Amino acid sequence: MPEAPTSLSLTNIAALVTNDPAQGDGSPLGIVENAALVIEDGKVAWVGPGHRAPAADETYDAGGRAAIPGFVDSHSHLLYAGDRTQEFNARMSGRPYTAGGIRTTVQATREATDEALAANLEAHLREMRAQGTTTVETKSGYGLSPEHEARALRVAAESGVDEVTYLGAHIVPPEYAADPDGYTALVAGEMLKACAPYVRWVDVFCEEGAFDEDRSRAILLAGKAEGLIPRVHANQLTHGPGVQLAVEVGAASADHCTHLSDADVDALANSTTVATLLPGCEFSTRAVYPDARRLLEAGVTVALSTDCNPGSSYTSSMPFCIAIAVREMNMTPDQALWSATAGGAQALRRTDVGRLTPGSRADLALLDAPSHVHLSYRPGVPLVAAVWREGVRV
Repeated sequence: MPEAPTSLSLTNIAALVTNDPAQGDGSPLGIVENAALVIEDGKVAWVGPGHRAPAADETYDAGGRAAIPGFVDSHSHLLYAGDRTQEFNARMSGRPYTAGGIRTTVQATREATDEALAANLEAHLREMRAQGTTTVETKSGYGLSPEHEARALRVAAESGVDEVTYLGAHIVPPEYAADPDGYTALVAGEMLKACAPYVRWVDVFCEEGAFDEDRSRAILLAGKAEGLIPRVHANQLTHGPGVQLAVEVGAASADHCTHLSDADVDALANSTTVATLLPGCEFSTRAVYPDARRLLEAGVTVALSTDCNPGSSYTSSMPFCIAIAVREMNMTPDQALWSATAGGAQALRRTDVGRLTPGSRADLALLDAPSHVHLSYRPGVPLVAAVWREGVRV
């Protein structure tokens, strides 16, 4: 990574989103108009009206563009190999497809070299950063053996991904189809021990056809005993127990949250568990969209993420997900941007990203637009003009 200047002042910012209500217009986005921002040593040193900006070693003229915090993509599946184009084509063409879904990716991932996994991961990270994403979480889940899960997570840790999650409990692999309890014991035992050194998080797909409530709880509690923080794939396909379990074990996030009862919403509202919504998944599978407004009005913290994966949501674009959330999930443009930045940071229990205030990591994107609203107003248009991560332009 190239070195950043000791201090850099971004000037002539039409509208700066800080995600600090104490700044600017006092809204949750804390928008400062006609703004400037000063970066020192990879962190934000100052934000405010442009005419008050302190001197810096270098100056960058934002040209009347809007500036936003870098997106925080708190849910992705980038540790894989292979391709599922035929599956998507069949699904979109109304034809049955029986090539095996996740199991197809598991086979390809097991057969791939470390170098191939790393190259695929890096390609997706470059894609994400070009679209304004500066913090990324990614998961295992396509190895499903101690050897292959651990090596995928090692590849991720060596790549510098911000947050890495152990998802041995993605599905039960074919070799354990007749013994799900045996596979659960493996995930909570030998596989966990092999993977824990590389990760901060433990995740489980708590869903009909994957892992039931009891098996999910056993895996999450085993992960906690190893010092990992739980996350849960919850209530994606059915009104299942995933959300309640996430709250019970103190999970940082319950992800998907497509099918929720009133009790689920109440549980989330009275907890610190973030509801992470993944609109790319519903878009790609033609499933029902979750109602984000229902969650927000109940007081639930909501994050938006891409769920970038080769099967059900093959997009790396947070701007695309923002546009869908506004159009299909009843979010306002302000709510969607907050959820894609500060909301994602809360889902990762991070206070240094997802905002642009003194002391935060200097992660930001300039938009070829005067306002963040253009992210949903102009869907599909490549609006990200420049990106800085830790004070360095990428």
